Amino acid sequence: MPVDPNAPIEITGYRRVPPFAEGRIKDLRVRWALEEIDRPYRERLIGGIFEDKPEAYLADQPFGQVPVYKENGVTLFESGAILLHIGEQDERLLPSDPAQRGQAISWMIAALNSVEPMLQILVILNVTGAGQDWREAATDAARPFAEKRLAQLAHALGDREWLGAGFTVGDLVMIDVLRAVPAPMLAPHPNLAAYVERGTKRPAFERALTAQLASYANHAPQDA
Repeated sequence: MPVDPNAPIEITGYRRVPPFAEGRIKDLRVRWALEEIDRPYRERLIGGIFEDKPEAYLADQPFGQVPVYKENGVTLFESGAILLHIGEQDERLLPSDPAQRGQAISWMIAALNSVEPMLQILVILNVTGAGQDWREAATDAARPFAEKRLAQLAHALGDREWLGAGFTVGDLVMIDVLRAVPAPMLAPHPNLAAYVERGTKRPAFERALTAQLASYANHAPQDA
């Protein structure tokens, strides 16, 4: 499903990001969800990741981040809130069965609150601590917490294909979070490595990633 400039759904993304962030920005999660349910969307690119954002944009996203989602007068920020909104529109992302629905929501929140922060600190240390003499000690102190979360997640997943009865928004977010994990950290958990591979081979993910990378390459003239 290509990006459609006339689609009623609008999401924001960055015009440019540093090479290490390409394919990693969270508008990818929203693009992926929309691709999974065949919903076209238009994109609005807002400049660089570290650039100050205009007041008009901050009125929609107080922290100046992406994505912002707009549809028929509804404006949402924070990828988790956006994904819940999208999921409510289609059982392919959020089942109607109460037990399965609750499980999907729980895993999405777990990805955002219990897993991602433990992994993200390692990314931050790697980027901001480059060349600093404190980076190695800080990374060594943070790594055990990330490793524990991965071990707990691997145990919970076991030999299942997805975290619930089928692919849901919980898997979408968890897989995107795990994409940031260095291969050596995933190596002790082959079930997690296989889980990430299954998710990133989904055609909807591949289309979403292609669209996001194209937005950087094309340097579209839109701005906030």
